[in-house]
Amino acid sequence: MLLILLGVLILHLIILVLLFVSTAANAWTVGGSSSTDLWYNCLTTNGGYHCRPASNEDWIQAVQALMVLSVLFCFFSLIAFVYQLFRLVKGGRFFFTAIFQILASLFVMCGAIIYTVMGPQGDSSASYGYAYVLAWVAFPLCLISGLIYIVLRKRE
Repeated sequence: MLLILLGVLILHLIILVLLFVSTAANAWTVGGSSSTDLWYNCLTTNGGYHCRPASNEDWIQAVQALMVLSVLFCFFSLIAFVYQLFRLVKGGRFFFTAIFQILASLFVMCGAIIYTVMGPQGDSSASYGYAYVLAWVAFPLCLISGLIYIVLRKRE
């Protein structure tokens, strides 16, 4: 049982790191000498690195909010898991933790979908960067983790 709990905890920490990196990294869209993330649009010219804030469009603000919410809900889920690990009665399930983790999964999915549909697509040399891929990798892991918490029972 200890190995299962340790595995679930490590999976949760990996998901939290993936979500944090995908939210903060400057590589949602890369191409040529430019890179775009949720917060800045950066351009490399003549050896200089120039960044300007992301646009004030509604869709990018929605993606920003959803990704920040996914990180927060994943973190709160981790706190709830540790709390329930010590306070939950024998045989109880980790429903509260599961709900937070599934909500984090839905937030990251919605944010990635909005970015996919509305993202910058004018530059033909641009492609999606590693932060975008990490967000999509975090989505199923987060969902699977939430489902594991639903099934998981506390034992002595």
